[in-house]
Amino acid sequence: MRIKFTETVLRDANQSLIATRMPFERFKEILPVMDVAGYYSIECWGGATFDACLRYLDEDPWERLRKINAVCRNTKLQMLLRGQNLLGYRHYPDDAVELFVKKSVENGIDVIRIFDALNDLRNVETATKAALKAGAEVQGTICYTISPIHDISSYLETARGWKKLGVQTICIKDMAGIMSPKAAHDIVKALEEEVGLPISVHTHATTGLAFMTYLEAVKAGCDIVDTAISCFSGGTAQPATETLNYVFGEYGYETGLDPKALRKINDFFKTYRNECMRDGLLNPIVLATDTEALDYQIPGGMLSNLVAQLTAQHKLDKLDEVLAEVPNVRKDLGYPPLVTPMSQMVGVQATSNVLFGKYKNISKEIKAYLKGEYGKAPGQVNAELQKSVLGDEQPITCRYADLLEPIVEKTRKELGSLAQSDEDVLSYIAFPQLAERFFKEREEKKARKVKYSITKVETNS
Repeated sequence: MRIKFTETVLRDANQSLIATRMPFERFKEILPVMDVAGYYSIECWGGATFDACLRYLDEDPWERLRKINAVCRNTKLQMLLRGQNLLGYRHYPDDAVELFVKKSVENGIDVIRIFDALNDLRNVETATKAALKAGAEVQGTICYTISPIHDISSYLETARGWKKLGVQTICIKDMAGIMSPKAAHDIVKALEEEVGLPISVHTHATTGLAFMTYLEAVKAGCDIVDTAISCFSGGTAQPATETLNYVFGEYGYETGLDPKALRKINDFFKTYRNECMRDGLLNPIVLATDTEALDYQIPGGMLSNLVAQLTAQHKLDKLDEVLAEVPNVRKDLGYPPLVTPMSQMVGVQATSNVLFGKYKNISKEIKAYLKGEYGKAPGQVNAELQKSVLGDEQPITCRYADLLEPIVEKTRKELGSLAQSDEDVLSYIAFPQLAERFFKEREEKKARKVKYSITKVETNS
């Protein structure tokens, strides 16, 4: 049997360990080796990469993707997409979703892993249809969590829904590293027997379960696993590519990976990892095993956000109370899986509850959630809390995007010459302030370059 590997160092691993701060220039030289290493796919886009390119790296995320695609011609390029959320934190109209997916594929994406934070498949239909139309492979994603209402039956129901949408692969996404080896085995086996599509499993090494979880998943019939090259593995990232390649080989599985290429890739990234540790960008804490996540089910990124929030308010001593409050908020909201954007929303509300009193301050995102703008809650929400937010107003029961007006053409006109392409328009729709700043700085750089060229010509004359 062949086990396929998705390498995450260019997206999830560096997002989990160094907050997606890896610029293109720091990995461009190793791309030719990664392209022939034998990976099934390289996850290199989506998630927080888009935001980080504009906010921190002074890069056009679309241009970054095109540069990667220009080199990687043998290996599929993969992205993570939040369904109707795209890569932002709210729902967007269908015309924006359709164009975003179309342009993602045109610029180089081959595999799109699509998920909805609530496993509400109404919120992924538009993106899925657009991706399939564009010729991409779609991984229909089940967000894994543990709660009184989530079990194999509920995951099978979600998988059946994905199959009806025509996806080629089912992905089990364990964003907190809490899926046990037994749970992985049981879920993969059930999916294989009933749904019959190839299965990809994604987890994090946060709790120390990941290596065992992958082994049991593969034994049960999993086809694809997400791993990170060893120097960017472990902790809140994925388990090590080289280790699992060795283990699966011992069990008689074929992987197609080239150990010599993996060694070159790891040696290359070691230098950058060491720089990140020296400069404080990589905190050794995120490389440690944290079994508390088994109790609180908090993804690594969410935990770091909570620490940052409390540190900024000089209340880090309240961290344990906030961690204990997270499950309470989650229960009140009907047990949503703690994945973006729900993890951030629940974390902010739990922090507010501890610092200012139980629901004394309710964030606008939680209010929108209780109104139904993010979709159908997995379970029953706290009726008293919902009443306090909505009053006599009834929650939305339709797909929220059905209420949104088209936005693409309107934005084109609004931006005018500031937008040079549809990709620019989409960047602005997703992150208006960041994109506008980026566009203006881009124009200023061009003007300076022209002025320099003219000056140089005059000087030479």
